[in-house]
Amino acid sequence: MEIIEIGAVMLNRTTWEIDSEFQQFIQPVRHPQLTGFCTELTSIQQQDVDEAPKFLEAISRFQEWIYSFPNHIFCSWGNYDKKQFIQDCAFHNFPYPFSSEHINIKEEFSEYLGVSKKFGMAQALNQLEIELKGTHHRGIDDARNIASIYRQIKKCYSI
Repeated sequence: MEIIEIGAVMLNRTTWEIDSEFQQFIQPVRHPQLTGFCTELTSIQQQDVDEAPKFLEAISRFQEWIYSFPNHIFCSWGNYDKKQFIQDCAFHNFPYPFSSEHINIKEEFSEYLGVSKKFGMAQALNQLEIELKGTHHRGIDDARNIASIYRQIKKCYSI
C-alpha cells in the first residue's frame, strides 16, 4: 500500500467551516499499476496517477500548504492515514510533516455518542443524518465528509 491521493481540508476554529482545501494525486512507485479493486473503491483511474507527481514532490506541496496554517492539527478517521503517512515518509526518506499531535475523529465520534462502538465514516454520517457527499474513499471527498462530522461534534460541545 502507498498513498495515491492526498485530500485535506482546513477548518476555521471559530465557525468550523472549511477555509481551504488541498487535493493531489500521487504517482505510486512501489506498485505503479492500480488494481481493479483500488480503482473500483476510489474511482481513481490509472491516468490520474500516471500524470501525477511522485511522493516527494506531492508531500512537499502538501507540507507547504499545511504550514501556511500555523496552528494546524492533523486529524483523520482512525489511525490508518497517520500510519500510512509515517510509512511513506520513511520509505522516501522525508521527515514526517506533522507535529506529534493527532486527533482520531473516529474515536472522538464514539466519545461524542457515549458508546464504545467504532463507526465507519459512512455510518457516522448516517447516524448524524448527514448525507455522504462525493465518492466514498476518495481523499478529498472523505476529508470534506469527515469535516462535516467534526463540525457537528464541535458545534454540540460549544453549546
